[in-house]
Amino acid sequence: MEYVSSADHKEDGECIFCRAAASKDDAATLTLWRWPACFALLNRYPYTSGHTMIAPLVHEGRLDSLNTETLAEMMDAVKIIIRVLRSLYHPHGFNVGFNLGEAAGAGIPEHLHLHIVPRWRADTNFISVVGNARVIPEDLSTTYQRVTKALRTEIGKA
Repeated sequence: MEYVSSADHKEDGECIFCRAAASKDDAATLTLWRWPACFALLNRYPYTSGHTMIAPLVHEGRLDSLNTETLAEMMDAVKIIIRVLRSLYHPHGFNVGFNLGEAAGAGIPEHLHLHIVPRWRADTNFISVVGNARVIPEDLSTTYQRVTKALRTEIGKA
């Protein structure tokens, strides 16, 4: 929460999603896959292992301003990411959704994105409450390698 409420989500005046979309170094930006109108990337500050975000390539903060084709592609990407995360991590469920606007919890309200958060029964514990920290069982570089490899396999089937 401290990061979300205080961090500057622009580096050198540029939106972090736009920077990731324009980058040629997917590993540095944790970009997992690119589609024609959207892309998927790992959350650098995950709630759980595999916490992924999907953002449109266009810099837009309003859901009602995106065209139908982009929204449909984002939903197809959600399905693919969930299949991959399910096969790798075997979660008991997922939280999937948009936080639209700062008052709704959007940490980066100027560039729309949705979260896919794998969930396991009893995945919250006292450390989050008393220690003001999260325990993530896998480092981001390992998650990145596992998910990108599985995506190449999954999308190759399509």
